This record gives sequence, C-alpha cells and structure tokens, in this order.
Amino acid sequence: MRNFIAMLSFTEENYLKALLHITIEVEHKNAAGTNELAGYLGVKPATATDMLRKLKEKQLISYEKYGKISLSDTGRKKAIEILRKHRLWETFLYEKLEFTWDEVHEVAEQLEHIQSQKLVDKLDKFLGFPEYDPHGDAIPTASGELKPSYKKTLSEAAEGTTCRMVAVKDNTVAFLKYVSQLELGINTHIDVLSRQPYDGSMEIAINGKNITISQKFAENILIV
Repeated sequence: MRNFIAMLSFTEENYLKALLHITIEVEHKNAAGTNELAGYLGVKPATATDMLRKLKEKQLISYEKYGKISLSDTGRKKAIEILRKHRLWETFLYEKLEFTWDEVHEVAEQLEHIQSQKLVDKLDKFLGFPEYDPHGDAIPTASGELKPSYKKTLSEAAEGTTCRMVAVKDNTVAFLKYVSQLELGINTHIDVLSRQPYDGSMEIAINGKNITISQKFAENILIV
C-alpha cells in the first residue's frame, strides 16, 4: 500500500482532492456519484470511471460500477494532505509573493503535488501556522484535522443586519475578480439593506457605498 501511495499520478491526486471537496466540504456527505465527480472535474463519465477503477485497486476509494464513491481512510488521509499543500501554497503566494487571490489557485494546483513533507511543514511554520487560506477556506493541520466549512451565505442574511464575509464558494478567476471590483474581501463588513422578492437581488452597503448584487452572487459569499 505504501508504494502505491507514493506512486500516485497528478491526475489521481486531483481525483482524491475533488472527492474530498464534494463529499466533505460542500455536501457534508459520505459519497458522491460518478456523474457528479465527472462534472466537477470537467471530464466525461467514462473517463472518470476508468480512473475510479485505478483508485479502487489502490484501496483509496470504495466504489462499485454505477454506485456511489467514497474515500477510504487511506484515501481521505491522502486527499487532506494534498488539500493542505494546496492551501498553504495559496497562502504563501498571496501573503509573501503578492499574487492576487484570483491568481493563486492555478499556481497552487501545480505546487500541491510536491512530495517533500519537510518542505510543507517548514512552509506551514514560515507562514505562522495559518488556519485559513486567502479565500477563507480552512487549511488542514499537520495531523489531518480539517475544520468544518462555513455554511451561511449572504443570500440568507436578513434585511437590516450586518455580517462579515469570511469565505467564497466560487473560486473561479472571473468570480474573484468581480468580488475584488466590488471592494469585497475576507473580513469585509456588509450591511444588508434590502432584498427584492421577485428575483432575490439584494442592496448592500460596503464601506458606506451602496450596491446591488444578484442572488447568484450572494449565494457564493459566505458570512458570519
């Protein structure tokens, strides 16, 4: 088993990370469907099925054809390691190299496959053991602990209340650039002024400036 884990390809690691994200961070469930996983990764279901067979052979997932997919204990541990590296690299790029938060994901996708555990641990220490990445997502600890993700969205906030943005659900470049254009960021305070019953659009105030946002936008901003 140990040799199998050491020989994982980048694609295999990406599948494990995707399964962790779908099942634990987003849906808070134990298993995912093949079509769901394929859609998330942007591949055909047949392509996903071929890869799932390989991961099952390495005992990283539990999977039967046309059935649900779940991470094994070993697979979950490996997926969390990959996720930890990804979010630490995002934090390093953002805080130390002045990458913007819409740039860090693509670069971290490459750096997350580095295998040196010593490097990752030193990176964590160098950054001061951060708990969250630039997008507000929890960074797993060295022991594999992963804090629950935030659940409440801006679309759920009541009129007349003030909330604080803590994370985003959509990490695409287009969305993050739009968020920045609105002068929103992690820990920004938001005043919820009104909501339109017809389409769910909202009027909010950021730093004293009133703007109107769509329901879709509000559903991708996580708050406390």
